Amino acid sequence: MTMAKTPMTEETRLSIGEYIIQRLQDYGLADIFGIPGDYVLTFYGMLEQSPINVVGCTREDCAGFAADAYARIHGLGAVCVTYCVGGLSVCNSIAGAYAEKSPVVLLTGSPGLNERDNNPLLHHMVRDFRTQIDVFEKLCIAGTELNDPNTAFREVDRVLDAAVRYKRPVYLDLPRDMVNVVPHAPHTFQPTQVVGDPLATAEAANEAARLLKAARQPVILAGVEVHRFELQDELLALAEACDIPIATTLLGKSVIRETHPLCIGLYEGAMGRADVTRYVEDSDCVLLLGTFMTDLNLGIYTANLNPNKCIHATSEQLRIHHHHYHGVLLSDFIKELTDRKPHSQLETFPTALRPSRESFELQPDAPVTITRLVARLDELMDEDVVVIADIGDALFAATELTTYERTNFLSPAYYTSMGYAVPASLGACVARPHDRPIVIVGDGAFQMTGMELSTIV
Repeated sequence: MTMAKTPMTEETRLSIGEYIIQRLQDYGLADIFGIPGDYVLTFYGMLEQSPINVVGCTREDCAGFAADAYARIHGLGAVCVTYCVGGLSVCNSIAGAYAEKSPVVLLTGSPGLNERDNNPLLHHMVRDFRTQIDVFEKLCIAGTELNDPNTAFREVDRVLDAAVRYKRPVYLDLPRDMVNVVPHAPHTFQPTQVVGDPLATAEAANEAARLLKAARQPVILAGVEVHRFELQDELLALAEACDIPIATTLLGKSVIRETHPLCIGLYEGAMGRADVTRYVEDSDCVLLLGTFMTDLNLGIYTANLNPNKCIHATSEQLRIHHHHYHGVLLSDFIKELTDRKPHSQLETFPTALRPSRESFELQPDAPVTITRLVARLDELMDEDVVVIADIGDALFAATELTTYERTNFLSPAYYTSMGYAVPASLGACVARPHDRPIVIVGDGAFQMTGMELSTIV
């Protein structure tokens, strides 16, 4: 896999703080969440003077959850907090973003380089000045401390590129005496483009096409990476060209609208609908696209998918039965496969598997149950509703709701951190101000982060 670089015009002379803001805007970021603190106040003031909308939150972890939800909808999110007391408070949110491939940029201030002489015991510091950096090395795909004006711009470019390329969180540590520093050396931004191996891609597409053409009951199992890499159009082009049914995983729910004629609903192993489970597991060719093989996606490991009948393509690997292909991009593989139009031997489309919605009947004397509550909520669903579900009963009940638009269902369905839903609804409201969020959350999770309602209202 090689990188193709295209030089751009030289940037005007910007300070390090101004350059970060400019690059975030270049990626289309319009909003940022966070809480100010003294080590980040200078940069915070710069943010507030910029076109980026700064959304103050009640707690750092709430700001992280909001940025995560914003990223899932918008493509990139950001959160800005102070040193250690702020940064370490947002660890759980960033960990969830890493686990579920949500590209969140964590911006944090830190003590100035000139303040660190003789290792003073500055407030907020834990152990030494690198403690926060060391923690986030485990939670982010890339990170840097911007402590050298000669390399700062290149480091910003590298870290932001990693967020967008890998769809995982990244870390930018900006010492407070570096915010207004203007590097002397000129800098030319050079965007990187990942290029796959065309020969490996063609060979993989040929093998997959042969298997699909011979299949009598093929099915696509679409996962979360189709959301993250915005491959919904490519997925539908493939499915429609080949007339292949699409099931989705729990993390992949709403990757396409569930009223699409090719959608047959969620596959959750023994935890899901028996007819969908039977159809997927009886398939002689399962095409898994962007699917994480997590315990919840596999119905707490009740799924029964035969590797000898699976084509498993993600951004990180491509495996066809027991053949492994390297250097194949997920987007390229889907496109090459679509170009081959591998029509299967499927004789009858399983129309009976399409999700259906029964009319809700008001029964004044009937007890309030989760089943009846969800059935009533389902009547409110349309293209402008975004469902945000917390974990546990809230998550499993919410999966019964019908989504009418892409990326209209958000939940930490792999990392399963309590307290996600309410602050995530803030992120969804900012990313899609004209949509209506429906938040499904248990009482325990609500007590953790429910105060973020004060920001929302």
